[in-house]
Amino acid sequence: MDTGPLLVVLLIAIALIVLLIVKVRMHPSLALLIAAFFVAFVTRVPLDKIIDTIEKGVGDTLGFLTLIIGFGAVLGKLLEVSGGAQRLAQTMLRVFGKQHATIIMALLGLICGIPVFVEVGFVLLVPLVFVVAKEAGISRLKIGIPLATSLMVVHCILPPHPAATAIAGTLHADIGTVILLGLCVAVPSVLVGGVLFAHFAIPAHDPALIKDEEGGMGSFDEESEKKLPGFGITLLTILLPLLIMVTRTISARMLPSDILAMKWINVIGNPISALTIALLFAYWSLGLNKGFGLKQLQEITDGSFGPIGGILLIIGAGGAFNAVLTASGVAPGLAKAFSHLPVSPIILAWLIALILHFAVGSATVAMISAAGIVLPMLAANPGLSPAILALAIGAGAIGLTHVTDSLFWMVKEYLHISVPQAYKTLTVGTSITSVIALGVTLLLSLVV
Repeated sequence: MDTGPLLVVLLIAIALIVLLIVKVRMHPSLALLIAAFFVAFVTRVPLDKIIDTIEKGVGDTLGFLTLIIGFGAVLGKLLEVSGGAQRLAQTMLRVFGKQHATIIMALLGLICGIPVFVEVGFVLLVPLVFVVAKEAGISRLKIGIPLATSLMVVHCILPPHPAATAIAGTLHADIGTVILLGLCVAVPSVLVGGVLFAHFAIPAHDPALIKDEEGGMGSFDEESEKKLPGFGITLLTILLPLLIMVTRTISARMLPSDILAMKWINVIGNPISALTIALLFAYWSLGLNKGFGLKQLQEITDGSFGPIGGILLIIGAGGAFNAVLTASGVAPGLAKAFSHLPVSPIILAWLIALILHFAVGSATVAMISAAGIVLPMLAANPGLSPAILALAIGAGAIGLTHVTDSLFWMVKEYLHISVPQAYKTLTVGTSITSVIALGVTLLLSLVV
């Protein structure tokens, strides 16, 4: 098919996904699968190849991600039940002072958001927003928005988050490189789009300062603090998988690939191995070390897997959709056409993810779909780093968080604000963050 019809097919498929998710209220996984069948039928993929293509797309995607998502969910649950997040907040308040509450909550989101989904992270940390707001004497909105923004950035940019890891796998980008470059993107983006935006755009004092009965945890006290895990051990537990994966990337650039030590490092530094090691360490540091019994740890583990079923289906269906786009010729054909446009492929990747996030609402769906569309651009642009393209997609999926995104409604309800307030704060804040992330990614592309 020519480029024009291919573009029409893609636009109709995206419109179909949006219609099914937003209007029909269909689960995104089913909407993606229906769109995959639509593309396959319209582009005349051989009937005996359609199911094989879908199965391969699901298998190739989930085969890599299932254990990562599952172990990450358990790690996040241990962080919640052990009080590790509360310990981090208390220590940072003590060290940096109440006057830096917005920075503290942004940092807390960047750190605690690593092992959990953005929605789970917000639910986990929002009680601390109430407490920190009361301790600092400022409005919950002023520190709640930097928290939500930082969680969104981690969700979209930093592996081992499922969406970030999935697109890194789709684009064949080195995970450690994505983490290192992602940190370079995440920190300035959150500081500008989260902290500075909140500082200048959100009043420090509104008519409703946080009260305990409005959803907080009460004030921090020394007695409860003694029961919490230590700051250092909590921080190490959260960062351990990243440290292991980054060590693998750095070692690969310093050591010959054929020596035994490097082969061991490759095994240990694989995301699956890294999460396994981190989880085993967390069982001790946040569990056994704090008095949890083996039966309690088993119950925590079992209870962590239920909530991830939906995300596994979405990611698997996204893999199927991407596989059909490739097999049908839609993605390669459009990539070839895009390569002749006088626009950077980095900006195109960002724009595609931004539009998809605005339309669909799910950053995960937007990122996985965008990755399938832009994958052939790598072949058309041999000098383009896959890690940079992955970051561009993640940066786009951060922006335009509005009524189609569940995070929008969570922020509105938990912080007790109106829809216009949510638009003026969360939507604007995430959009600024998205633009800053794109800018930093473009700068990094000059040296990577």
